[in-house]
Amino acid sequence: MAFEGITLALSKGRIFEDTLPLLAAAGIAPIDDPEKSRKLIIDTNRPDVRLLIVRASDTPTYVQYGAADLGIAGKDVLIEHGGAGLYQPVDLQIAKCRMCVAVREGFDYAAAVQPGARIRVATKYIQMARDHFAQKGVHVDLIKLYGSMELAPLVGLADAIVDLVSSGGTLRANHLVEVEEIMAISSRLIVNQASLKMKHAILQPVIDAFAGAVK
Repeated sequence: MAFEGITLALSKGRIFEDTLPLLAAAGIAPIDDPEKSRKLIIDTNRPDVRLLIVRASDTPTYVQYGAADLGIAGKDVLIEHGGAGLYQPVDLQIAKCRMCVAVREGFDYAAAVQPGARIRVATKYIQMARDHFAQKGVHVDLIKLYGSMELAPLVGLADAIVDLVSSGGTLRANHLVEVEEIMAISSRLIVNQASLKMKHAILQPVIDAFAGAVK
């Protein structure tokens, strides 16, 4: 039988931890800790609310196709996804970081990004990197990596990386320097548009509680 209440898609780690106070403001408390439980569907203290534990990059897809009514996803993930069919009512101001360009120490980035130049960039964020360098009039060869991005400039795989930076400690430890900030990143509440119409009476108070908690 289909679940009639609200399903909220969340990813483990920092987003989940930062969301707990917002859930509390909406009167929602998870029954299990996803870091300790193997469950992917977590019940809450409210019988009409459940949580789906998904990969961060999959959150918009679950919400877009209605498998979840709500989700919390970083702006970086939403830009890469395209955000089709998603209502984004609240910037939750959580899981803050920035999308940056970084290069190895001593690399002449200014010379490398003259209009008409060509640069090799390693990143997981293909769309964001393509748009950024297109605006600068720079041709870019994009190399998609899923992790250990900092390695790419050190071994000659790429001239630069585009990646999320929080404290910058990992860059410094690997002799990389941040040369450009593309944009500030935080997590957004996203809502399935059909759910907002069909379940408005139960969804809107949760959206309002999240918005109120942010303020």
